Amino acid sequence: MSKPIILSTDDEIEVGNAIERDLKKKFGKNFRIIKTTSGKEALDTIRQLKQRNDQIALFLTDQRMPEMEGTEFLEEAMKLYPEARKVLLTAYADTDAAIAAINKLALDYYLMKPWDPPEEKLYPIISDLLEDWQSINRPPFEGIRVIGNQWAPASYQVKTFLVRNNIPYLWLDVEQTEEARELIKIPGKPDMELPCLIFPDGTVLQKPENRDIAERVGLRTSADKPFYDLIIVGAGPAGLAAAVYGASEGLHTLVIEQQAPGGQAGMSSRIENYLGFPGGLSGRELARRAVTQARRFGVEILTAQKVVKLIADGPSRIVKLADGKELGCRALLIATGVSYRQVQAKGIEKLTGAGVYYGSAMSEGESVRGRNVFIVGGANSAGQAAMYLSQFAKKVIILIRGESLSSSMSRYLIDQIGATANIQVWKNREVKETIGSDRLEKLVLWCKDRQKDETVEASALFIFIGAQPHTEWLGDIVARDEHGFILSGPDIPMKSRTYAGPSKDHLPFLLETSLPGVFVAGDVRHGSVKRVASAVGEGSMAVMYIHRYLGSV
Repeated sequence: MSKPIILSTDDEIEVGNAIERDLKKKFGKNFRIIKTTSGKEALDTIRQLKQRNDQIALFLTDQRMPEMEGTEFLEEAMKLYPEARKVLLTAYADTDAAIAAINKLALDYYLMKPWDPPEEKLYPIISDLLEDWQSINRPPFEGIRVIGNQWAPASYQVKTFLVRNNIPYLWLDVEQTEEARELIKIPGKPDMELPCLIFPDGTVLQKPENRDIAERVGLRTSADKPFYDLIIVGAGPAGLAAAVYGASEGLHTLVIEQQAPGGQAGMSSRIENYLGFPGGLSGRELARRAVTQARRFGVEILTAQKVVKLIADGPSRIVKLADGKELGCRALLIATGVSYRQVQAKGIEKLTGAGVYYGSAMSEGESVRGRNVFIVGGANSAGQAAMYLSQFAKKVIILIRGESLSSSMSRYLIDQIGATANIQVWKNREVKETIGSDRLEKLVLWCKDRQKDETVEASALFIFIGAQPHTEWLGDIVARDEHGFILSGPDIPMKSRTYAGPSKDHLPFLLETSLPGVFVAGDVRHGSVKRVASAVGEGSMAVMYIHRYLGSV
């Protein structure tokens, strides 16, 4: 397959040559650099490239050009290559146009001319954007093929695991494609068990567990050493932030994650109020960036591993994994986040994964194209899912128990939902029953305002309600509130404030639990603010207290 392309456009010959020279010097090994001198020439070029099925990774275009401005060109170019990254070259007087393009075209970046030295002002920006593009690029027919049934829970679990771990795959439904049905047949043998994964080298995984997939695709599932300075349980925003700060400050750090990096935030299709990203970013992008940053500092990240027990062994803290292995550390941070609360409705359990989904709207967009889908929940995660699914579904209906979204959802999302024609908000509704034999077909809703049931056709139900911490593995070793959230600092009852530090009267640090040396951050902490930025802040702050603890024992 030919190299992906970086296409530059500038009507000034000298500037265009300088762009081409600098791009080839840094990126010529892995990308093909194509130079054009006008918006019209660039459009003609990309139309030819599209016909040849070539890939364009990034557009780098000047704003002030005769006949067609850079923003006009990008608007047309996006119709052919919507996933390509977009950079505008501007003079100081063009700043307003660039800012407008951020909102109108989702411009990724604008660069002021001149960009010398490129090592500081050009290369880091372009490298970051190309890495972003590569993380979502899905080359056809190269990579893993996943064969299964769209409405099988096991297929849904496999797809979700792959999506959340940024692993490209091609989905083949046995009920819709002849290719899928032929691939699972082996002469003289029973058909393969579904779902199955076929890798480029021809090897097959049939009905795999997450850990089987993780090991096969090269994700780390075993620790290098038996003992670490810091072990972090959970790779959501809090855990990843702590990993970056801990490792960058010299702590030998291990992160253990049961599903995939990102936590609940990793399932958000668009986060638009996170500081420093005016164009917004997806939860997957945030998680990918954080993982890359953590690994650069030497953090080990175990995927598809579950912690089942915490043991106190003198000054050491031991975590026991589901496979029986034990890992020790000087300090432990619990950042396991929360999961969505189960809806109590008749028939819902058997249809979970077969039309009923808890989170993970990102993996099901294509499957609901042209259909009516429902979302339960009124917080930001529900709003972000509604905006994402509205690109595919015929109609998206948000069900809320109250009268308004304003008490639980950010204003920017409420405004976006109100401006999206195929999204509706149904107030005073609860799901009473789900109906379907092998997949969701209908919902029975309880209408509180009318005090009666209502039956509606539904292809999918996405649930984004509540916050349920999974902390049962801690037993009585760490103090928790009545809902299972972990108590820390001043929230710990006096009777639980046992401390084996420099003195018996020493109280736990702000983010320290009732067990010395065990800290907590993010949504799993009692009293936390359920926002991504807050979780990142707590994870970063926890490292400061961990250093203080380690310095006192």
